[in-house]
Amino acid sequence: MGTKSVGLWRFQSATAAGLGMVAGVIAAVAAQRNALDVINRRLKQLEERAGNQQRANLAMQQRQHWELLSKAIDDPQLAEVLDLYEEPLTVQRHRQYLFANALYTNLLCYHRIGNMTREEFFKHARGMFQNPIMRDYWDATRPHRASLKGTEEAELGQMIDDLLLQLDEADTDEWWVVGSPPTGT
Repeated sequence: MGTKSVGLWRFQSATAAGLGMVAGVIAAVAAQRNALDVINRRLKQLEERAGNQQRANLAMQQRQHWELLSKAIDDPQLAEVLDLYEEPLTVQRHRQYLFANALYTNLLCYHRIGNMTREEFFKHARGMFQNPIMRDYWDATRPHRASLKGTEEAELGQMIDDLLLQLDEADTDEWWVVGSPPTGT
């Protein structure tokens, strides 16, 4: 009987040790899982903060862009620095183009910071480009946009090019129904 009880004791000890090891592993996994959850929450916070910082940076850049354009609009000598057009422009037309650039850039910025969807961008652009000066500006800046290939701005520019073509070919005076707005962001 002594042998049986030693064997039973060894078995119980081994089982207890095994259960203790399993419990330890479970506790370690639970602790690691908790640590991973904490890390994931922190990463999410950092990503949100980075997204907010990116939007803040875009807004600040937009403000600086407007300040520079305002100076050029007010001062023809400064405007000469931004005269990148193939055809010579009158001072008045150049000021109009600078303002058209500010309007379009504002629309672009609103989309980039998430204040409007691509569909809303399309609808605003459809209205904005009813103005002949905006269309002239768009045509005059076509070579400038050629260097933007592969960017979101190039995609939006192509969307406007397509829209303007559809508006030109439309058999209706109801411009607000021409073209199909894209869906999504």
